[in-house]
Amino acid sequence: MTETDAEHRAFKDALYGQFARVGGALASERRLELLDLLAQGPRHVEALAAETGVSVANVSRHLQMLKAARLVDAERDGTRVFYRLADESVARLWLALRETAESRIAEVAELARRHAVGEHAGDVISREEYEALRAADGAVLVDVRPRAEYEAGHLPEAISVPLEALAGAADALPRDRRIVAYCRGAYCLFAGEAVALLRERGFDAVRLEDGWLEWRAGAQPAAPAR
Repeated sequence: MTETDAEHRAFKDALYGQFARVGGALASERRLELLDLLAQGPRHVEALAAETGVSVANVSRHLQMLKAARLVDAERDGTRVFYRLADESVARLWLALRETAESRIAEVAELARRHAVGEHAGDVISREEYEALRAADGAVLVDVRPRAEYEAGHLPEAISVPLEALAGAADALPRDRRIVAYCRGAYCLFAGEAVALLRERGFDAVRLEDGWLEWRAGAQPAAPAR
């Protein structure tokens, strides 16, 4: 091997080693779930532990691995440490990984079918269909995620009605317009549950085909965080 070849080899080894830091950080179902949650907005460690059903110590360990790969940032607020995605490229990376799995691994579609994610095509409308309804003042967009996620960022003109509050708040929604519910993303079950509840009460309700993750990663205009 010549000196030039050796230099090229050293460069490639070092370069791919840095790429592998990101790949290694993604090689955990728990860390992917944490990225998915952080795509909704910043969270402190205790909240992430409660959401995932994992101990605070284990969540902290996974977050440190994500931080070491520069995928998340941390900021202390009083006694708590809040984590957030490092930037929008991380949301796009997570979505690209998910889309690749969808196209290459049949079990993804089977899991979605088994758990009724998008089971009824007639219950779902595209962004384009929603935009047409909105232009005609024929729809109300409802964000059924937890309030803190809505406040961190939401789709334009969406109103916040968290799923746990929907039963008590449903009567305040208009019955002469279509209710379009969305949540965290295409695999979030909140919106489907909201549509089922609203339909039981006589509303014309459908689910948006995707949610905040896809909107955010697609660089769509969004309402600012409060």
